[in-house]
Amino acid sequence: MTDNWIKSSYSQSNGGECIEWAPAHAARSGVVPVRDSKDPQGPTLTFDPAAWNAFVAGVKAGDFGA
Repeated sequence: MTDNWIKSSYSQSNGGECIEWAPAHAARSGVVPVRDSKDPQGPTLTFDPAAWNAFVAGVKAGDFGA
């Protein structure tokens, strides 16, 4: 996958808990790819857009704790 990856705005600046996603790939393929920004050659998880949107809404609502 050669799309541009964007780091989550919720990722911490201290080098931990960093994820990235590729919005252009998501728009084109209908799946949302997510990876660990510290391991860009590592595995990529893919999510159905509705499931990803529900997850993001839960993060924003604080459903998963601190």
